[in-house]
Amino acid sequence: MRRGVGRLAAAVVALLATAAVTGCGGDEPPVRGVAADLPTAAPVEEPGEDPADAPADAPSEEPPAVEAMGGRPSPSAPASAKPTAGRAGAPRRPVKALTETKAPPAPKPPVVGCKPHYKGTAATRAQVKKALTDAAGKTYWPSSAPEIKVPLSLVKATAWQESGWQSNIYACDTGVGLMQVQPPTATFVNDRFEQNYDVDDYRDNAVLGANYLAWLTKKIGDSHFGSDYRLDASLCTPDLTSCLLNAVIAAYNVGPGNVAPDCDDGGHPPCEPLPLTIPNEPYVYNVRALMTECECLAF
Repeated sequence: MRRGVGRLAAAVVALLATAAVTGCGGDEPPVRGVAADLPTAAPVEEPGEDPADAPADAPSEEPPAVEAMGGRPSPSAPASAKPTAGRAGAPRRPVKALTETKAPPAPKPPVVGCKPHYKGTAATRAQVKKALTDAAGKTYWPSSAPEIKVPLSLVKATAWQESGWQSNIYACDTGVGLMQVQPPTATFVNDRFEQNYDVDDYRDNAVLGANYLAWLTKKIGDSHFGSDYRLDASLCTPDLTSCLLNAVIAAYNVGPGNVAPDCDDGGHPPCEPLPLTIPNEPYVYNVRALMTECECLAF
């Protein structure tokens, strides 16, 4: 996972290091992503480009936090990792009956000491930018929730956090490509939306990741925000559970069951959902910061 713009301050490195030591046997789900399990990765082979495009596609200098994690993904989150809170969150609407009662399997945790590998030729930054922009521009719930829009800044930031915009990287936790979509998640999204996106194709990978963000928006928006689907940072308070945006970011990393559980005592919907929880604060802070400060926004 790449984390932000510029160089990290020591405080952010310490924060990320704290997250990195959380294992699959601990109380918190581990922060998943390429950088969490990347000792030194092989350099990415850049495809041929016109001379004018070559400098823009050159990899940026590795930030300290990424070097500490051992891999090439990622610019890092800025020194002020915690995003500035907006206005007080609007009162939540009453919780409605769940419409999405199935979910993909929980993400696999990072594999300690395992290096990622690369396949084929990496897409250029210009190609990645277009793929992510196209993915964010789609309407994934045209009938039941056409108002759901996945912000382009969120798609770009998630891809930067997960892979550093490396389209041909394969992590040891089975995450693939730009959005580090794990195959079971890809299967779930394809089945749920009756699609046939190829997780290995960088353009389809971008769509799968954005589609999953849209599904999480619907799932958690219905269960915990009264079908208010606004992914709006201005609704967030210092309490990370105050807004849908934070919950969706967290769930992309550790799975919806670890963020917005549906039922208590192993029950089945319909039932009263359990309160939201954010077990991966560093990940949420990084993606939130990247949404406004990532160097990738200028590509």
